[in-house]
Amino acid sequence: MAVRTSPLAWLMVICFTSSMLVGCHGASDDRQLYIVYMGDLPKGDFSASRLHTNMLQHVVPSAASDALLYSYHRSFNGFAAKLTNKEAQKLRGKEGVVSVFLSQKKQLHTTRSWNFMGFSSRKVERSVIESDVVVGMLDTGIWPESESFNDRGFGPLPAKWKGTCQKSSNFTCNKKIIGARYYRADGVISPDDFKSPRDAEGHGSHTASTAAGGLVSKASLYGLAKGTARGGVPSARIAVYKICWSDGCYDADILAAFDDAIADGVDIISLSVGASSASEYFHDSIAIGAFHSMKNGVLTSNSAGNSGPDPASIDNFSPWSLSVAASTIDRKFVTKVKLGNGEIYEGTSINTFDLKEKMYPFIFGGVAPNTSQGFTSEDSRYCLAGTLNETLVKGKIVFCDYDSDRDGPIEGGGAVGAVYQYGGNKDYVSSHPLPLSNLNMDDGRVVFNYVNTTENPTATIFKSYVESNEFAPYVVSFSSRGPNPVTADILKPDLTAPGVDILAAWSEATSITETEYDNRIVPYNIISGTSMSCPHATGAAAYVKSFHPTWSPAAIKSALMTTAFQMSAKNNIEGEFAYGAGHINPALAAQPGLIYDAGEIDYIKFLCGQGYSPTYLKLITGNNSSCSEETNGTVWDLNYPSFALSATPGKSITRVFHRTVTNVGSAVSTYKSIVKAPPGLIIQVQPSVLSFKSLGQKQSFVVTVGAEVGNSMISGSLTWDDGLHQVRSPIVAYASLFE
Repeated sequence: MAVRTSPLAWLMVICFTSSMLVGCHGASDDRQLYIVYMGDLPKGDFSASRLHTNMLQHVVPSAASDALLYSYHRSFNGFAAKLTNKEAQKLRGKEGVVSVFLSQKKQLHTTRSWNFMGFSSRKVERSVIESDVVVGMLDTGIWPESESFNDRGFGPLPAKWKGTCQKSSNFTCNKKIIGARYYRADGVISPDDFKSPRDAEGHGSHTASTAAGGLVSKASLYGLAKGTARGGVPSARIAVYKICWSDGCYDADILAAFDDAIADGVDIISLSVGASSASEYFHDSIAIGAFHSMKNGVLTSNSAGNSGPDPASIDNFSPWSLSVAASTIDRKFVTKVKLGNGEIYEGTSINTFDLKEKMYPFIFGGVAPNTSQGFTSEDSRYCLAGTLNETLVKGKIVFCDYDSDRDGPIEGGGAVGAVYQYGGNKDYVSSHPLPLSNLNMDDGRVVFNYVNTTENPTATIFKSYVESNEFAPYVVSFSSRGPNPVTADILKPDLTAPGVDILAAWSEATSITETEYDNRIVPYNIISGTSMSCPHATGAAAYVKSFHPTWSPAAIKSALMTTAFQMSAKNNIEGEFAYGAGHINPALAAQPGLIYDAGEIDYIKFLCGQGYSPTYLKLITGNNSSCSEETNGTVWDLNYPSFALSATPGKSITRVFHRTVTNVGSAVSTYKSIVKAPPGLIIQVQPSVLSFKSLGQKQSFVVTVGAEVGNSMISGSLTWDDGLHQVRSPIVAYASLFE
C-alpha cells in the first residue's frame, strides 16, 4: 500500500514502489491459487501432504499432486492449491474445512524515535535474557551485511530455537540473524528479486533493524537524522521470513511463513502487511496466522494500514493481534527554495542533494508540454511522466502544480530539480531522485507568479535540514483509522507508535527511492508508514517479553496499551479511532501493575457470541469447543484493555462490560478507580476499589456505560491507580457507521 507522500508517484517508498492492488496468482486454465484453511492440527500422527492430496483428488482427480503448492502442517492445518472456482466451491462443502478463499495480494505498509519515547539505550533497564528473545520478521527479507545485524558479542543460539537458515549462494545467517526462509508458492521470481532471504527492496531490513537492530553510532542519510540507530531490543535475535517480493505479498506465502515461524520458536511476530479491504477473521491469512500464534503463546504485531484518514480504513483488526497506528516524532525536514530575486521559501521534502547555492534557469512545466506525444499544458503543468518536453526542461528547475488525482513522476528529461505547489498532506515527507521541494499553496502562488512574470527566472533548492516538531506526537494523516469494520465494539487500532521519518537499515541492492533514475546506494534510509510504527511496537513487546517470558500475548498487549501515553483529540479529531489507547511507552510497559489477560478460551467465547458455529470452532481450536449458554460470550465481556460501544445515530445506549485484572505489580496493593466521563457519557464501576494480597491474584469488576452519542464519538477513560501504577483504559461510545 502506497502512502501519498508527494506529487511523485514513484516516491511511495513508505511502503513499496509498485502499486500492489489486490490480485491473485492465475493460470492459463483459469486456475487460481486458493487457500483451504482447516483449523488446528489433528490430534496424533498424520501426514499432511497425504491428507491434502486425498482431498484434492476428489475435486482435481487428474492432477492433485501438481495442484498442491503448500501443505500447512507445523502449527495449523490447511493447504494452498491451484483450483478453478468450481473446484474451490466443492472443497468449501467438505467435512473438516473451515474456509476456502483466494490467495490475494497484500501490500506492505511503508535514530531518534526510541529516545523520543523516553526509551534511551543508556537509561532503560535491560533484561538478562533479552538475547534469548527471538523476533520473527515477515517482510521482504533482510540485508545481512548491515551493521545493524552484526553479531559481535552474541553467545550461542537460544536452546529453544528450532528454525533453520535456508541455504542460498548469496545469504548466510549469524548469531544475530539466527533463521531465514523465503516463500514463493508459484516459484516465479522476478530478475529484480533475490531467490533467497536477501532483501532487494529495503523494507524488510528497515523494519527488522527498527524492532531488534543493534546499536550503530553515527548513522544517517547523507548527514540527515544523524545519531545512533538501534532497535527496541538490540540484544534480541532475528528470524527472517521473506514473504514479499517486487510484485507484492501473497496470502499463501504469508500462511506458510506463520506455519514455520510458530513452530520454529519465535517469541514475537512482526508483520507490516495488509489487504486493501476488510475480510472476516477466518478468511484472512493474517488473522488466521495471528490466531494460531496466540494459541502457541506468540503475539503478532500488525501495522494498521496506510489508508487514512478515512474512517474504518484499518487493515488488521483481529482482537488477538496488536494493531499499530503511526505517529510523528519531534523532528521535521525542511527544504528551502531560493529565487533569483533573493526571496527564500521553506518547503518540505527529504533532499540529500546539495546544489551549492548555484542558480539554475526556472521554468513552469505548463509552458513545456511534450506536444510530439500529444500532451498539452494541462498535462505538463503537473509534470506527469512523459508530458514534459525534454529539450525545454533540460538543465532547469521545473515548477509544477499538484493534483492528487493526477500524481506522476517527473522522470528523466534532464531537469535539475522540481518545485511543487503542493496541496497535499504535509505531515510526512519523502525522498526523490532529484532536488525537490514542496511549497504550501500560498508560497506556491507567489513563486508561480515569479516564474511566469520574470524575464529570466532562476532558482535553487537547498539540501534539507532538521527542525523540531513541537506538536509531536500526533497520528499522521496516512495512518488507517477505526472503527473496527468487522467487530464494531472492539476498539481498533490498539495504540500508536513512531512511524514518520524513521531512519533505519536499508538494502544496498536498491536505491533510496527504489527507482531507475536514482543511483544513491545507502546503508540507512529515512521512510514513513505504519510499516515503521509496527516494528516499534514489536520491539516494545519483545522488551516486555524479555522480563516476563511466561506472559501470554494478551498480557503483553495489555501492558503496552494500559501504560501508553495519553493523546489528545485536539491534534487528531478522530480521537481513539486514530490512536487507540495512546502512544506507546516502552519504559513503563514492563511494569504495568495490572494486566487484562485472555487466552484461547476467551476468544472462543467471543467467537461463539459472534455467531461462529460449533463445528467451525472445533476445527479451529482442535478440541471439543462448543457454544452454549455458558460459553456464548458477548463482545463486551472479552477481557480487552479498552472499552467500545456503538449505537444507532441519535439513540441512547447502555452496555455492561465484565473485566478481570491480574496483579503483576506490588503483592499487597489497593487500586482505586478514577473515571473520566464528559457530558453525554455515564460510567459506573463496581466495585470501585480492588484490593490484592498476592502477585497473580485476579479481581473482577463490572463497568456500566451509558451514552447519548448523537452523530459523533464521546471519549472517556477508566484508570486503576495504586499510587505507583496508573492502569488506564479508554472508553469510547460512537455512532455506528454500519447501521
